[in-house]
Amino acid sequence: MIDVKATLADASERMEMAAMFLDEQLSRIRAGRANVAILAGVRVEQYGMMMPLNQVANVSCPDARTIAIKPFDKKAIRDIEKAIMDSNVGITPENNGEIIRLGIPQPTEERRKELAKQCNQIAEKAKVEVRNVRADIKDKLKKAIKDGLSEDLEKDAEGDLQKLHDKFIKKLEEMLAAKHKEIMTI
Repeated sequence: MIDVKATLADASERMEMAAMFLDEQLSRIRAGRANVAILAGVRVEQYGMMMPLNQVANVSCPDARTIAIKPFDKKAIRDIEKAIMDSNVGITPENNGEIIRLGIPQPTEERRKELAKQCNQIAEKAKVEVRNVRADIKDKLKKAIKDGLSEDLEKDAEGDLQKLHDKFIKKLEEMLAAKHKEIMTI
């Protein structure tokens, strides 16, 4: 016989992972405002191995349209520049010998709409994952009836599961709405 509370806690944890996925993916989308998360996936070859950019340089946002990258080792400036060019960030770095600057261009209206669609697709993936968790847990509860779980307990657990599902879907929609607002704000 299954432990209903543990099963619901597992469902909550898995739904939270979907929300974290969405949050991480949305933070990487460039909305016309400088954000160091844009460079989260950039890896730089240093000392014979690939390292995250934030381990070889100090990355900061001095203003709303600029990202500044100050390498810990000035010899690494070319490698960092190359890594940024090779990544899919879509911004050309400028360097003055000490600091690399990335100027974040103001996106056009068309580009803003493309970014909004991209956000919608990512959010839909997260919602699908939340729905899959709900379906998976529902199946477990149905099977648990055969193992001796009472139907009343199963119905209560299903109700709690639906409330959990609704809470996380609402959370995902709020995250998406906030990103849409950020993208569409000039």
